[in-house]
Amino acid sequence: MASPHSSTQSLEVTVVGGGLGGLTAALALRLRGLRVTVLEQAPRLGEIGAGIQTAPNASRILLGLGLRGRLEAIRTEPLDQVRRRWQDGSIIGLTPLGEFCKRTYNAPYWHYHRADLHRVLMDACVDPDGPGPVVDLRTDSRVTALDRGDPARPVAVTADGAEYAADVLIGADGVRSAVRDLMGAPDTLRFSGDMAFRALIPGDLIAADPATRWLVDRYQSTIWYGPDRHLVHYMIRGGEFLNVVGCVPCTDEVRERWTVASTARELVDAFPGWDDRVAAMLGKAKDDVSCFALYHRRRDPVWMDGHTALLGDACHAMLPYQAQGASQAMEDAAVLAEELGRVTRAGVETALRRYVDRRAKHAGMVQDASLRNMAFYHLPDGPEQEARDELLRRGFSGESDISYDWLWSGTPLHDPDLGAFAYQFAR
Repeated sequence: MASPHSSTQSLEVTVVGGGLGGLTAALALRLRGLRVTVLEQAPRLGEIGAGIQTAPNASRILLGLGLRGRLEAIRTEPLDQVRRRWQDGSIIGLTPLGEFCKRTYNAPYWHYHRADLHRVLMDACVDPDGPGPVVDLRTDSRVTALDRGDPARPVAVTADGAEYAADVLIGADGVRSAVRDLMGAPDTLRFSGDMAFRALIPGDLIAADPATRWLVDRYQSTIWYGPDRHLVHYMIRGGEFLNVVGCVPCTDEVRERWTVASTARELVDAFPGWDDRVAAMLGKAKDDVSCFALYHRRRDPVWMDGHTALLGDACHAMLPYQAQGASQAMEDAAVLAEELGRVTRAGVETALRRYVDRRAKHAGMVQDASLRNMAFYHLPDGPEQEARDELLRRGFSGESDISYDWLWSGTPLHDPDLGAFAYQFAR
C-alpha cells in the first residue's frame, strides 16, 4: 500500500515483534520523529510472568528514553550480586550493586517483572502527549511473507493478507524469527544442551519460613554454582515474588517441544544434594513452573539485506549466562534509532550498515561470553572449580570472559546528550 505521508520528512518503519526489544526500538524511533508500526503475532501485547535484570548498560538506554520516573515505580534494586556454592551455600563471590553501581557506572542495576517493564515501554510508545508520532501497535498480526519487489519499500504481509509497506523493515521477532527466515539469512540456530526451569514464588511464603526469610531481609541477585547446573534468584515487585531460573541438562521432550509445563516437585528434584535452603525455597513454587530449551545463535554479522534488518534475538540470541539478552536488544534499538534518525530515504541502506557495524561485534562478544559461561558456571568439583572460586573470591569483576567494567560502562550511542546522561543518585 502506498504511504499517505510520502512527502513528509520522517521515515516509516515496520517493526515485527512487540517484545522488549521491539518496543524499545519503536520508542527510540518515535523519539527521533520516525513513524513506526509494530506487528505482534500474539492476540494481545504483553510479556510472560517472569523477572528480568537490566544492568547499567541497559538502564542507561532506558533512562535516556525518558522513562526514569516510570521505571523507579516498578523496579526492585538488589544491593549485591552473590555467588554461592551448591553444597553448603557458602559465598564464593560478592559484587556490590545498589548505590555502588550507580556511583561507579552512572546508571542503576534493577530487577523488574517483565510484564511491568513491557507495560512501561508500551505506554510510552502510545502516549498521545509524548514526543514524536504515536506508535501504531497491531496485535494478532503474524508476518508470513515479505514482498521486496520495490527494494526501497519492503512490505510485511500478515496471515490475514494485510500488507504493511515502509521504508525500513525490522525483524525483532525473537530467536525463531520469521523475518530472518524470510529475508534468507543463514541458519545459525544452535542447541545448548541445557534447559531452564522458570518460576515465580510468592514472596509472602518466602518471608514466612525461617529457612528462607533471609531472601527478603536483603535484596540480592544470587547465583548458585554446581556441577552441570546452576540456580539464579532475585526478588521483584518489591518482594511480591521471588523470580527463579534454574539451568540443568535438557530432556529430550523439552528439546523437541521448546517449552513444557512443570511442577515444584520436578524443580526441587532437579537440584539433588544441594544446600537444604535450595529445596526449602524451590518447594514453595506454585503451578506456574515451566521448562524451556536453551537455544542460541552462533555469532554472525549478517543482520541486514537492503532495507530489511534484524534486532535482538533474531540476530544474536544468546544463552542467559550473562543476563544480557534483552539488554543487548535495547542497545541495538538505541543505535538503530540513532542511525535511522540521521538519514532520508536515500540513506536507509547506509544507515542500516552503520547500525550493524556498530553492534555486531559488541553483541557477538557478549554472545561468546554467555556461551563460555555455561561451562564456567557448571564446572564439576575439582581443580578447575577451585581456581574459578578463588578468582571470584579475589573480586574479579565479571565471569569467564568479559568484565563488568567493559560491559556496564559507557554507551553505544554517539548522541552526546544520551551518552552523558547522568543518574542523579544523590538528591
